[in-house]
Amino acid sequence: MECRVRDIPLSYESHGSGLPILLLHGYSADHRLMKGCMEPLFAHRPGWQRIYLDLPGMGQTPGNEHIKSTDDMLDVVIDFLDTVIGGEPFLLAGESYGGYLSRGVLQRKFDQVAGMALICPVIVGDRSQRDLPPRTVIVEDPSLLASLSERDAEEFGSGAVVQDAYTWQRSRDEVLSGVRIADEAFLERISQQYSYSFDVDALPHPFTKPVVMLVGRQDHVTGYRDAWRILENYPRATFAVLDRAGHNLQIEQPQLFNALIDEWLDRVQESLKQPAHPKVSLQAKRA
Repeated sequence: MECRVRDIPLSYESHGSGLPILLLHGYSADHRLMKGCMEPLFAHRPGWQRIYLDLPGMGQTPGNEHIKSTDDMLDVVIDFLDTVIGGEPFLLAGESYGGYLSRGVLQRKFDQVAGMALICPVIVGDRSQRDLPPRTVIVEDPSLLASLSERDAEEFGSGAVVQDAYTWQRSRDEVLSGVRIADEAFLERISQQYSYSFDVDALPHPFTKPVVMLVGRQDHVTGYRDAWRILENYPRATFAVLDRAGHNLQIEQPQLFNALIDEWLDRVQESLKQPAHPKVSLQAKRA
């Protein structure tokens, strides 16, 4: 499907009907990253519309010379939301850079968001300022890496914490497939203004809808400690640090991922049946 926003033909897929969920992938990947980990969860869950967007310069959406920063990228996502979802409530789910954008959407659409899932989210835009664990490999399979092409072995082996046939197949199909068709020149330009020009975590008050934050204990790309520092913004957040998981947590710990996302959706359904919670001031919360 295609939605034209700011003269950009945004490519996206929509599956199912019901409460919309906007799913945002990471930097240089495409919608297959989110579709691969999320779509199986809805085989037994009717009543949800899943919207998988290819961000500009990624997947089937071309880059655009007028997009020069993450601020600009967020503006495009907001316009896409206004066009495709309108003013109805919706959920957010974002991985890595998609989690960074999701928090920008939350700040702009605060009262419209019914829940949010952050998967290995970018918390600190400036990579040099991130609090990261060392690069670690938990499961190694030298024979697997030896069977791959030099390019495949390098791209998979340099990031995977669990290096086995299962994680390779999913990484190839859901992550590398998108990375290899990204507009590298466009993304390099965005990377020069990767951080927001504003404090994306400065909310008007704590977000009291159900949230889940999933981070990998061995994630050397975005880490896990920075995410803990924004937890007080989300009084109804489940925060899970998963061992044996790096930046592709959803692939390396699929059973825990499925259980925690499934439970988050349960909490969202429950919260939609309850009266609105009173607003709590961040200042009072932290006094």
